[in-house]
Amino acid sequence: MKTAITELFGIQHPIIQGGMHYVGFAELAAAVSNAGGLGIITGLTQKTPELLAKEISRCQGMTNKPFGVNLTFLPSFTAPPYPEYIAAIREGGVKIVETAGRSPEQYMPALKAAGIKVIHKCTSVRHSLKAEKIGCDAVSVDGFECGGHPGEDDIPNMILLRASAMPPEATNGIFSSSAARAAWSRRWRWARPA
Repeated sequence: MKTAITELFGIQHPIIQGGMHYVGFAELAAAVSNAGGLGIITGLTQKTPELLAKEISRCQGMTNKPFGVNLTFLPSFTAPPYPEYIAAIREGGVKIVETAGRSPEQYMPALKAAGIKVIHKCTSVRHSLKAEKIGCDAVSVDGFECGGHPGEDDIPNMILLRASAMPPEATNGIFSSSAARAAWSRRWRWARPA
């Protein structure tokens, strides 16, 4: 199946494994990528940037297909060393990053300078529009069906997908073949406005 997402990320199927804390290790990411989707290593599951670099290397040993790394930007008193995690991603040759939580805006210059494509998780139309404005390449749309990222607007995936102006990925809540067909047909028809 050829979609804006498959073309953007160089994958065979429009299926992206999102970041999942304590699950998104090299084995799962490589398996998804080897099956034609986009596997994702969960960056902050690795306690240090050095451990993330090792996990990226392990994944490269298991697949020669594209995979990405998830970075979740959460408010905290002691933030993880995000610039060092981004350096590990860049130095590991990873070209796709999925961001979640807060806006990745302050990290976009470093990601874009490294030629990294950015997918940002969005729970609302305003977040999707902001992601496009700051230079994200795609959005991961998390409607209220999504587990773990419910947002605050109670808008379902299919409405958010229709409102997205950039290549969207429907996240979670795709629990039937009819929902999958609807999500994929949305991606199939996507065309960037002039």
